[in-house]
Amino acid sequence: MVFRKRGLMIIDSNTFFKKMTLNICSSLDLNVAMRRSLDYLREVFPVDEISMNILDSRLGAIRIVSRAALDDSRPASELVTLPDDFWQWFKEQAPSGPIIVTEEVRRTIPPHFKEMFPHQHEASEMVIPLNLENVKIGVLILFAPGDVAYTKEHLDLMASVVEPFAIALSNAIAYQELIRYRDTLIDDKDFLQKELILSDRVIGEQSGLKTVMDQVNQVAPLNNTVLILGETGVGKEVIANAIHQRSHRRNGPFIKVNCGAISDNLIDSELFGYEKGAFTGATSQKRGRFERANGGTIFLDEVGELSQNAQVRLLRVLANHEIERVGGNKVIPVDIRVITATHRNLAKMVAEGRFREDLWFRLNVFPLVVPPLRERKDDIPALLNYFLNMKSRELGISPPTVSPKGINRLMSYSWPGNVRELENVIERELIRGPYSEMTFESVVPAPQPTQAPVRIIQESSSARETGELASLDEVMKKHIQRVLKTTGGKVNGPGGAAEILKINPNTLRSRMDKYKINYGGRK
Repeated sequence: MVFRKRGLMIIDSNTFFKKMTLNICSSLDLNVAMRRSLDYLREVFPVDEISMNILDSRLGAIRIVSRAALDDSRPASELVTLPDDFWQWFKEQAPSGPIIVTEEVRRTIPPHFKEMFPHQHEASEMVIPLNLENVKIGVLILFAPGDVAYTKEHLDLMASVVEPFAIALSNAIAYQELIRYRDTLIDDKDFLQKELILSDRVIGEQSGLKTVMDQVNQVAPLNNTVLILGETGVGKEVIANAIHQRSHRRNGPFIKVNCGAISDNLIDSELFGYEKGAFTGATSQKRGRFERANGGTIFLDEVGELSQNAQVRLLRVLANHEIERVGGNKVIPVDIRVITATHRNLAKMVAEGRFREDLWFRLNVFPLVVPPLRERKDDIPALLNYFLNMKSRELGISPPTVSPKGINRLMSYSWPGNVRELENVIERELIRGPYSEMTFESVVPAPQPTQAPVRIIQESSSARETGELASLDEVMKKHIQRVLKTTGGKVNGPGGAAEILKINPNTLRSRMDKYKINYGGRK
């Protein structure tokens, strides 16, 4: 088919389609492609402006995705809010195919809409709906000087390039969504990275947790598995985070899994992922936590809660550094460091057959014991200051001061819930405020026994004969030596000296250092 442009040139429809398609697809930047399309169109018939638009009923607006015009003073993209009566008109009068806007059509347009675009309604106008696979995705509009009228020949030419314009608009929308999604992910990563960096500072590092943090600094640069032991609420996750942040994997992911919060029938698919069709509801492939942790660290909290099947699969990860998704047979290598934690007695669970002995040996390479808060009360003032500021920010209030009486109450309490209980107490007191000074009257120390049980230590025969009484340090030193002798030099763990003496193993080691008692390779 051949069209004549008002006696100036002959336009072949196939040539027009080819050149327009090349211009539309000439750049990933839609604004550049639209400018090139306008330049070519002006060689074919009168046109001053072309625009790609999306009618968004949810926003009640026209979103001009891209605009190219002789007048560059107007923005290339724009959001124009529309009145309610426009939508009623649009439902009734919206064209199903390309049309030339005649005076008859203009008379049906709501007055408010005319007022919003006065310059356009003085021009000759062509409206071309953009549909892709029977889905309406937008509209292309052409404007020409007011004294020039578009013809059916012009309309047929533009109708031939509806699909390329529709594809360009669809790709532009998808690209914008991809950019927004990417920016969201980058923002989330930056936020999480900042959170991890902040958590690298461990309160009590130079006081109650000094021994623990010395061990953290010792093991962090390595790749070995670490087992963190301690009561519920002592801050095992904080220690795991510190190990990750002080390792060469600090820029990789830090994936946390609470094994006790995932049901037995879901733990395998959560940790190892699954293939499409592996079970009912598995409509697509899913990566597990181990794959997501590739290049970084995975922290398995409450590892004692893992099912026997999950224990077998975890053992394979530790031994071979590879996994298989549920329902799959493809071996997937993973480069991860595994940190585990539990408040349970895993050795006892092994003896009872509830935890695999070979997995226990794999995990117990470097046990790290976090002492409870009652054994490191020197950390309470620093923790109090930290939680006061953090919780006050969350509640949108100014942090109040704490009276000396309030601090004494906190220092006298035994904290069975450890650091987590302290955090909850502080938040509760802030909610109960306001206070001129916080006294923590709700914290009631447990009554002290009238007489603490004592372990009778028999004095040496020389002391009895001379009538001399040994000093407390001498008595403690002799008793520790006797207990170590009965345990064969074992300090911690089941049947160890710390368990018999009912003190923290780190506290026992400190006293052994003080009294110069040999243990292992240390003095």
